[in-house]
Amino acid sequence: MTLAVRVPEELSARVPVEQRGPGLDRDAVRMLVSRGAEVAHHAFTELPRLLRAGDLLVVNTSATLAAAVDGWAGHARVVVHFSIRGDDGRWAVELREPDGRGTTRARAAAPAGREVCVCLPGGVRLVLEEPLSGRSERLWWARVSGGGVPGLLREHGRPIRYAYTERDQPLAVHQTVFALPSGDGEGSAEMPSAARPFTARLVTELVSRGVRFAPVTLHTGVASAEAHEPPYPERFAVPEASAGLINATKAGDGRVIAVGTTAVRAVESAAGGDGVVRPRAGWTDLVVTPERGVRVVDGLLTGLHEPEASHLLMLEAVAGRAAIERGYEAALRGRYLWHEFGDVHLLLP
Repeated sequence: MTLAVRVPEELSARVPVEQRGPGLDRDAVRMLVSRGAEVAHHAFTELPRLLRAGDLLVVNTSATLAAAVDGWAGHARVVVHFSIRGDDGRWAVELREPDGRGTTRARAAAPAGREVCVCLPGGVRLVLEEPLSGRSERLWWARVSGGGVPGLLREHGRPIRYAYTERDQPLAVHQTVFALPSGDGEGSAEMPSAARPFTARLVTELVSRGVRFAPVTLHTGVASAEAHEPPYPERFAVPEASAGLINATKAGDGRVIAVGTTAVRAVESAAGGDGVVRPRAGWTDLVVTPERGVRVVDGLLTGLHEPEASHLLMLEAVAGRAAIERGYEAALRGRYLWHEFGDVHLLLP
């Protein structure tokens, strides 16, 4: 799905909302609400009034990694974006080059058959061995030597930053209230940003009104900033307690509302053809499209995506193409802000 709209550059959220003025917290963003043909404008803090007792919010507990590290490939400066760890200990990485403005741009792929070695701080060395996928040479499996990646990221990494943002931000800015540190140092290369506006205060209010939460985990990899490729396989887990909550909600009068496309991918990957969610952990290569549809999710809270983004197919699967088109037209007219520090879109049945 590609929307026939253009997002003006000034609608990119360049800094987090709490840095735009005194007294603002993360929840001070706007929320577009789509219910089929109906579109309404709300503040995100109104979410407890828009949900009802018995509804279930599925949230991603993956913590964001400081996944960008400066290095050298021969005599050329590069920035390595660490995407995800494989079962064999290798890491999927993307090599980019500095653009002179504090961010990066795509880097030309190495000639076929040529070994690419990257030197990183602390004596860590990468050897790029093979492309992650036959459809693109953007991400490569890399063998790591001279040190561990979790320690490297803690000591020398910073959050991945894109050109529409104003400056680097501390890692804490990229963590959601639901993030849980992983014992093995795994996490998400990019923030599960739909959950960013939640605060402890808002979660408490939701719980007090009878809204429940089901934690799942999906470690999201590095997105394609230029080509908008579909997501690669990612590691996920749906625990037994969360599967039980989801199934109980579906059997009752509640609605299962995913917070972010990562939560949709995790839950739908754990659902059988009968619509029952079972505890699962491992890798998922599921791409949710309108043709595949959704078996579990009734609604979705998400950010505003680029008109070419592959995530729009998932949104269409949840709410239908007409609802997405009307919502995005309303978001443009209303001057909503895009990207991870921007406003949000709630899709309800």
